[in-house]
Amino acid sequence: MSREILINITPMETRVALVENGVPQEISIERNQKRGLVGNIYLGKVVRVLPGMQAAFVDIGVERTAFLHVDDLHVDTKSQAQDKDVPSPDIRVLLREGQKILVQVIKDPISSKGARLTAQLSVAARYLVYMDRSTHIGVSQRIEDEQERERLRDVIATVVTETQGEEGRGGGYIVRTAAEAVTATELQSDMRFLQRLWRHIEQSQLEAVAPSCIYEELPLYKRVLRDMACAEVEKILVDSREILAELVNFGNKFSPEIARLIEHYPGERPLFYLHGIEDEIAKALQRSVPLKSGGHLVIDPTEAMTTVDVNTGAFVGHRNLEETIYKTNLEAAAATARQMRMRNLGGIIIVDFIDMRNLEHRRQVLRTLEKALDRDPAKTKLSGVTELGLVQVTRKRTSESLEQLLCDGCPTCDGRGSIKSAETVSYEVLREILRVARAYECEQLRVLASTAVIERLLDEDSAQVADLEEFIGRTIQFRAEALFAREQFDIIPV
Repeated sequence: MSREILINITPMETRVALVENGVPQEISIERNQKRGLVGNIYLGKVVRVLPGMQAAFVDIGVERTAFLHVDDLHVDTKSQAQDKDVPSPDIRVLLREGQKILVQVIKDPISSKGARLTAQLSVAARYLVYMDRSTHIGVSQRIEDEQERERLRDVIATVVTETQGEEGRGGGYIVRTAAEAVTATELQSDMRFLQRLWRHIEQSQLEAVAPSCIYEELPLYKRVLRDMACAEVEKILVDSREILAELVNFGNKFSPEIARLIEHYPGERPLFYLHGIEDEIAKALQRSVPLKSGGHLVIDPTEAMTTVDVNTGAFVGHRNLEETIYKTNLEAAAATARQMRMRNLGGIIIVDFIDMRNLEHRRQVLRTLEKALDRDPAKTKLSGVTELGLVQVTRKRTSESLEQLLCDGCPTCDGRGSIKSAETVSYEVLREILRVARAYECEQLRVLASTAVIERLLDEDSAQVADLEEFIGRTIQFRAEALFAREQFDIIPV
């Protein structure tokens, strides 16, 4: 599988696209005026402790206070507390209002919710993640070779033992997927970098005043080299000479083999237009996703979950109904996994595949979805099929979806996705006229409304208007307001 990473730099934002075999799989966007907070470490101040929720609100110096749950606090007796019979410590014992605490953002503010925090801090490098308050050594589950996993554990354990002897410093590590087949020397270099970085964070904490940012995560174009670049990546194209120089310097420090893949794109035609990324972004904001067979997906994000409905559409097949449904569902499974990454969907995702009677077909569709989700860097879990035939998926949410980032809620329908018909609003106007006529003494009433509603009142509902004028004993004037939304109207006593 060939992979390319495209980096588009403008003064307003940075956009990154991961392309596999010519097909975009992921889009990441970071705006300079609204950078994400995930990974940032803050010296925060506890502003409120909530015993009923076993949580606290922490001021970290951003617009909304952030949320810290007791499970995300580091507790010295945590290993003992893993026993189900031992209750978790009360949040009031661990935190008090006004207390300073070092925390890290694990989820960006989304909609009306503040950021989610943890006190179990970590910092990442190319091959390793360092955890200061842990002694655990873990290896990414994506590294499947057991011998390689054991080798990596041994290398890390050896260096940790030596470091403890030299500096009295321990800490835990997680070996990232990129570390597979990496030499011990490179791993040691990563460990030394992380130790230096952590000492800098500790020193900054001593000098800081709460609330303040102690450590800021790398900008998107640098995180790409650290997190997305892997052995399968053949080329990294960037359309800015200034950022190119930064990336090459950054790459040479941490991963020289990746730095050699970075190239400048000098073309006159915009990089994202050339590779069709702009069209893909536009498609990722649409509700309906066409499939090559003629079927389509309908994706509806809601507050609680995202639903994906699979339809055969224009696909009629060649053999029989069961075969047609099976082929549509197979294509839909792969397309659903790709749309999750493209749209950055998170939380609970319910997929309503077309009903299949053949048990083997069901297994194959689920297997296709599972394999497609395995390539997703975000943590996903496939929970099987419900009694109603729905497939449940969870995907870790750390930031806003593509739609939340690029779009605002519709001001006309207030995010409902539909507006009242002209007939409905016309009847509301007639009822409101009656109420206003009873409440105010006047000679006539003037109705201001949208063009569609006024046309309805003067045409289909004209008989009702005439009856109402006779009933209230006053004349009614109508005036169309071009700037009024359909549901907006005003009745003025004259």
